[in-house]
Amino acid sequence: MSEVSVPQDAAGAQSTAEKLVVLEGVNKHFGALHVLQDIDLAIAPGEVVVVIGPSGSGKSTLCRTINRLETTDSGSITIDGRPLPQEGRELAKLRSDVGMVFQSFNLFAHKTVLENVVLGQTKVRKIPKAEAEKKAMALLDRVGVGSQSQKYPAQLSGGQQQRVAIARALAMDPKVMLFDEPTSALDPEMINEVLEVMQQLAREGMTMVVVTHEMGFARSAANRVVFMADGRIMEEATPDQFFSNPRSERAKDFLSKILHH
Repeated sequence: MSEVSVPQDAAGAQSTAEKLVVLEGVNKHFGALHVLQDIDLAIAPGEVVVVIGPSGSGKSTLCRTINRLETTDSGSITIDGRPLPQEGRELAKLRSDVGMVFQSFNLFAHKTVLENVVLGQTKVRKIPKAEAEKKAMALLDRVGVGSQSQKYPAQLSGGQQQRVAIARALAMDPKVMLFDEPTSALDPEMINEVLEVMQQLAREGMTMVVVTHEMGFARSAANRVVFMADGRIMEEATPDQFFSNPRSERAKDFLSKILHH
């Protein structure tokens, strides 16, 4: 766990100047559906924030607004003190500063594992190919798939592909990593191999926003749990507080359903 002081509640938060990611008054509609309602959230450098809640609560949409995969209707989002760019080259640069790992692995099928991890470094970061390959191999080793570097994604298990996707995001030296249900498409025996890599990142101080159904990960790796329902943040607390003493009825109801199965 990284050494980060976590506010007991939003009111006790440090000034937003010390925060890496700040969402203020964010709203998002899909047609008539108000999927994000007045979202305020501030994340400190090195903090691991796990976002949980029932399906349709807006968790994934929240995650995707942070690197502008989803646009917002109102409110502001800043990363490292700078507002999210609208489009073009600045947006591409932002996306390289904000690593994203999805449910589906989103690897390029026609490129080898190594090429997948090299591509963004050479194209966006303009790193020389030899240097990019060296870094890619080190990252693939770090996530435990270095021996698979010359294979194509289809030759790998889902757990291996997801670890390659994590290595690819890390290769860009992101300031923050977003994980949108990174284990939900995996077979049960592969979930832990991905969560272990994420646990390690958390221990090393990576700033992370993780949308997940894996409550064990939330308990052990999170500095803060954010519980969402109906497009709103219902409560924020440390994992101990949240799992032992949730304040809202929605959270109590949610936990009673998932923890007793």
